[in-house]
Amino acid sequence: MAARSMGCGVQRLLSILHGHTGPRGWLPSRVSPRRRGASRLPGSTPAAVDPAQPASYPTLSVLASRQPAAFWGPLARDTLVWDTLYHTVWDCDFRSGKIGWFLGGQLNVSVNCLDQHVQKSPESVALIWERDEPGTEVRITYRELLETTCRLANTLKRHGVHRGDRVAIYMPVSPLAVAAMLACARIGAVHTVIFAGFSAESLAGRINDAKCKVVITFNQGLRGGRVVELKKIVDEAVKHCPTIQHVLVAHRTDNKVQMGHLDVPLEQEMAKENPVCAPESMGSEDMLFLLYTSGSTGMPKGLVHTQAGYLLYAAITHRLVFDYQPGDVFGCVADIGWITGHSYVVYGPLCNGATTVLFESTPVYPDPGRYWEMVQRLKINQFYGAPTAVRLLLKYGDTWVQKYDRSSLRTLGSVGEPINQEAWEWLHNVVGESRCTLVDTWWQTETGGICIAPRPSEEGAEILPGMAMRPFFGIVPALMDEKGNVVEGGNVSGALCLSQAWPGMARTIYGDHQRFMDAYFKAYPGYYFTGDGAYRTEGGYYQITGRMDDVINISGHRLGTAEIEDAMASHPAVPETAVIGYPHNIKGEAAFAFIVLKDNAGDSDVVVSELRSAVASKIAKYAVPDQILVVKRLPKTRSGKVMRRLLRKIITDRAHDLGDITTLEDPSIIAEILSAYQKHKDKGAAGQ
Repeated sequence: MAARSMGCGVQRLLSILHGHTGPRGWLPSRVSPRRRGASRLPGSTPAAVDPAQPASYPTLSVLASRQPAAFWGPLARDTLVWDTLYHTVWDCDFRSGKIGWFLGGQLNVSVNCLDQHVQKSPESVALIWERDEPGTEVRITYRELLETTCRLANTLKRHGVHRGDRVAIYMPVSPLAVAAMLACARIGAVHTVIFAGFSAESLAGRINDAKCKVVITFNQGLRGGRVVELKKIVDEAVKHCPTIQHVLVAHRTDNKVQMGHLDVPLEQEMAKENPVCAPESMGSEDMLFLLYTSGSTGMPKGLVHTQAGYLLYAAITHRLVFDYQPGDVFGCVADIGWITGHSYVVYGPLCNGATTVLFESTPVYPDPGRYWEMVQRLKINQFYGAPTAVRLLLKYGDTWVQKYDRSSLRTLGSVGEPINQEAWEWLHNVVGESRCTLVDTWWQTETGGICIAPRPSEEGAEILPGMAMRPFFGIVPALMDEKGNVVEGGNVSGALCLSQAWPGMARTIYGDHQRFMDAYFKAYPGYYFTGDGAYRTEGGYYQITGRMDDVINISGHRLGTAEIEDAMASHPAVPETAVIGYPHNIKGEAAFAFIVLKDNAGDSDVVVSELRSAVASKIAKYAVPDQILVVKRLPKTRSGKVMRRLLRKIITDRAHDLGDITTLEDPSIIAEILSAYQKHKDKGAAGQ
């Protein structure tokens, strides 16, 4: 069943490309570029769009794919505030790994997110902080956020942070965390937000890879009514971080924490600073932030996002995919430690002058009605969350949803992993009362913003359940077969690649461009390989079928199986491990670990318990495998490679269809593992 469509803003976008004001004021067009004392950008006139053409999604898609400069040039000129206008819209070559947008341009991201809105409407609400404690939201105006950002920026400068320095932000969702990101952007420092659920070891690894000079954190965090000892975790981490000069400590609770020689009480220092800080003028391709994501090896990748292209892409996708309109309250419930929080809690909404919700709590605290009570109280217009939470909540039934007024909602969004049919139908029919547009969005940390989604589209276009469907403007997908050939037509599957650069994409892996090339451009030369598989329908719509590499998606958090294996292999009793992902009815995917123990390992139950603790302390609690099975050996090829696909088939009850096992060193191992797995299942069933 197709969902009812609503206005998708294509006419407004076309108006900008023509240089005319949109009918609803969607993108305020200007006769001249948004720059003091500048003339119109040479060579980027929007006349490349034929005014006789209808304002359609296909028209704009063709323009964006065939004439990127004619499409993105006018949008960048009219959407962003520039200090110096760019001379070249794009210069990209996937074969050499060269990606450059809006070259020669100078701007400041915090000015785009704050100052321009303060000049027009200083008391409009920028942030609604939905604190962990229900019903205690805090509203922060654009003026207040700018002043807080400037005080924090001046505090950073006073403590030795300069342009290009890296700053680690280990904070839960809060106005001060947003101000910390924007303060770094204001002075030209590079922030790396590290999810406040990561362990001290994971935190230290990221700090050291980025060579951060400062960490910003809270004394404690609150989530789901529980206290998280953030400062203690930071204290443990920085023992192993020689580049850290200061730890700036803010206070979320009234509880005192131990302060050492590196520690600086943040609020006290900010109170001494001027609420004005001159913004640094940054080049379009200067680093804005690093964000670490898991790969198929054990070492997380520090993906580099730059200034102008990222901000433009986040802002435009926020407007068009969600049908954002001025005055809306935008509710993305993602954590700022992930790319979704960067693009659709902070940068996209704030660049657009929106009111954006910061959600500190959990979907079931104090009860399973938390989201919907918040929607009613804050009058949220767009709600963007993860399928994991939807699957969790639908098990509690419809009553918790129907108890609250959700009439303010216009758009529902799904992010982080493909959404299954049951969850899609429940979100659309029950939460959205079959009247809200539901956008199932596909994108990655690497892409910077939404790449495939049902909207934008032509007016009245269908939306199919559980399908991302339509490429965004400038996104040109290609499906590839096992031999590296492009798969044409419909009703086909393949490796999902993108054949053309877009402004929001990551530029490199920090400190290791060769790894960037190997990870994304080596498998299919001339194409960006997403790591995902996809199916294309006869109608040309795309459905994501899941990861093709050794990366699993646990509750929307991408995690390399090698990271878990490395954490477990550090145990002295464990010489070998193999971790795979398997379907989970709440998390989407969960980790299943096969471990081999040494002969003198002792009690296997004790070792398994120690392995769970090791993964929690080295990575995070969410990375702990749901199941750990002790086996005598792992299935390997004659060259010694573990055949993980066989393990995956065994635990998904497909052992009758193992496929080609001619390269398996010893076929008898299959029966051996099947026997151990059956005993494991019987033990689990008996314990329930």
